[in-house]
Amino acid sequence: MLGAIAGDIIGSVYEARPIKTTRFPLFRPTSRFTDDTVLTVAVAHAILEGGDYAAALRRFGRQYPDAGYGASFYAWMQVDAAGPYGSWGNGSAMRVSPVGFAFDTEAEVLREARHSAEVTHNHPEGIRGAQATALAVFRARTGASREEIRGEVSRRFGYDLGRSLAALRRGYRFEISCQRSVPESLIAFLESTGVEDAIRKAISLGGDSDTMACIAGGIAHAFFGEIPPNIVRGVQQRLPDELLRIVNRFTAVYRLLPT
Repeated sequence: MLGAIAGDIIGSVYEARPIKTTRFPLFRPTSRFTDDTVLTVAVAHAILEGGDYAAALRRFGRQYPDAGYGASFYAWMQVDAAGPYGSWGNGSAMRVSPVGFAFDTEAEVLREARHSAEVTHNHPEGIRGAQATALAVFRARTGASREEIRGEVSRRFGYDLGRSLAALRRGYRFEISCQRSVPESLIAFLESTGVEDAIRKAISLGGDSDTMACIAGGIAHAFFGEIPPNIVRGVQQRLPDELLRIVNRFTAVYRLLPT
């Protein structure tokens, strides 16, 4: 899941200032982790502890209240009894990569992706975005080719993954819905040559940069395995000790590359 966190941190600078190029510094003085990272770590923590997703999302959200949550999520996390609020936003997909790394069958991955999403994002599109992302991570880490991932995700979820990144980039704009950002993030991965390249390509679409790079980076981490050391260091330098400890524990338990 470190690839997802790297995408969030690298993309954080460009969310408010979209760019249409892959040529940019990976880390700037203002690069920071956002809600994408906090909630990804929360999902990982819930998996490690066997706890419920809602409790973990609330706990970590409250601990890092200034990470840039959407208004609906922010209100939800303040109230223990709050139920899901019908969101179709890409928040369900941005936080789900640990599910694809942790579970060992397609059925488990799809079930847990649904559970992790529906505590807030119980709209069908919110659930679909989370399941598509988690399944792509699972297939990537279990040896599927890019074309196999493209075909399976397209068939199962109805996403058009046959478009080219270059054609998308010309007209793409900031979009928070799962249905208009998850497929595009997947395409950035499908055209990539490594984790860094996937992150750069997702950001170059000029959309919801941190979240799209988070989605693409998580899948790329699962597919390529190796994350460039300079990116690992950049992430480590920007994460609080508590979050980094959970990342390292998750990495060790699920036998990902060491961070």
